[in-house]
Amino acid sequence: MKEKQDKVDRRNFLKAVGAAGLAPSVVGVTTRLASTAAVTGSNKSNAAGKKQKPKSPQVPRRELGKTGVRIPCLSIGTTMSNLVENQVILRNTLRWGVSSWDTATNYTGGNSELGIGKFLSKNPDVRKELFIISKPPDIRTTVPDVVDIDKHLQTSLKRMNTKYIDLYFGIHSMLNPTQLTDELKRWAESAKKQKLIRFFGFSTHKNIAQNLTAAAKLDWIDAIMTAYNFRLMQDPKLQAAVEACHKVGIGLIAMKTQAASFWMGHAVKVKTEADKKLVGHFQKRGFSEGQSKIKVVLQDKRFSSACVSMGNTTLLASGVTAVLDKTKLSQTDMDVFKEYAWATCSNYCAGCAYICDSVLPNAPYVSDIMRYLMYYNSYGDEVRARELFAEIPGKVRNRLLSTDYRIAEACCPQHIPIGKMVAEAVSKLA
Repeated sequence: MKEKQDKVDRRNFLKAVGAAGLAPSVVGVTTRLASTAAVTGSNKSNAAGKKQKPKSPQVPRRELGKTGVRIPCLSIGTTMSNLVENQVILRNTLRWGVSSWDTATNYTGGNSELGIGKFLSKNPDVRKELFIISKPPDIRTTVPDVVDIDKHLQTSLKRMNTKYIDLYFGIHSMLNPTQLTDELKRWAESAKKQKLIRFFGFSTHKNIAQNLTAAAKLDWIDAIMTAYNFRLMQDPKLQAAVEACHKVGIGLIAMKTQAASFWMGHAVKVKTEADKKLVGHFQKRGFSEGQSKIKVVLQDKRFSSACVSMGNTTLLASGVTAVLDKTKLSQTDMDVFKEYAWATCSNYCAGCAYICDSVLPNAPYVSDIMRYLMYYNSYGDEVRARELFAEIPGKVRNRLLSTDYRIAEACCPQHIPIGKMVAEAVSKLA
């Protein structure tokens, strides 16, 4: 009976996909979809009068820490540069309840926010249904400039045709806890009082455990977007930091969930036996590689949402399918991920920048360069990778190839061939 119901659910879902104009040939569509009635999760706080039941299944919602707000467990990173395609994607996210949109002032040269603004200018009533997240460009200074942050906030509000942003990460890609200053706290409180933002926090790609641990000791951080995936979850220090934030009610949103996979529309490059084992294992389970990586993150209930860049309707449908499916990953599945993480760790920078920075004072951008190279090689986002690389000060870029990285390589927990990868980055991104 259960197997019959699963088949019916899958068939109904694919019919809904077709009716919504999404590609029916979703890669790795799972065969065990949860029923529409069980997963429909309307946001009661946004309801105005009697709300019509959605025609398509809606992704489940989770509490965002102690904010009192429930957000979709799947969020979309709006990094599409094509404004026409951008509008199609945004419209289709709402069909499935993916109403949490993540952007930033500098995403796709500003086109990301402009695309949201264009959509809201044509669909103003939709704003109350959305949970919009934005942030300024990466902050490189030890002490954040709140005047500069405020200017970026005003730019974001104007571009997106909105009076407020639901969650504003005043520090994007936080370097270390020293950036969480009293002045920044006062600015966040003022922005909330003016109703320009509802909640405040930061995003972090590096020194993650230290940043999360520091935030857990403060009383003014509402939510954090942090890199978190099957690789990073193997770190016990990061696990302790995540738990510390969870205990005090800080909302957690996972990003970089694919951990350098080819989720962004590029074919998965199966090179090694470890690659074959991972991909083959989850194909037998009925998931694509990308879907399994979303599921492993969301199986950690401490995270409210997984933010994934889904640049076309096929990927959107694939991501929605992954979160609608109720199948729990088994211990065997988790062991496969763990084994793969350790077997391929030299291909992935875990963001422990404090190690590289301590032994490479003249090249304090190594972890950033590793991330930009990942954008280029794994995400296929060559323009963004080059733009970010160009933001590295010229005097630092000029000595990248003459720097001796052997000490850093010896200290690297991931055993990354740093010198070789920096040279590759210079070749591709400069």
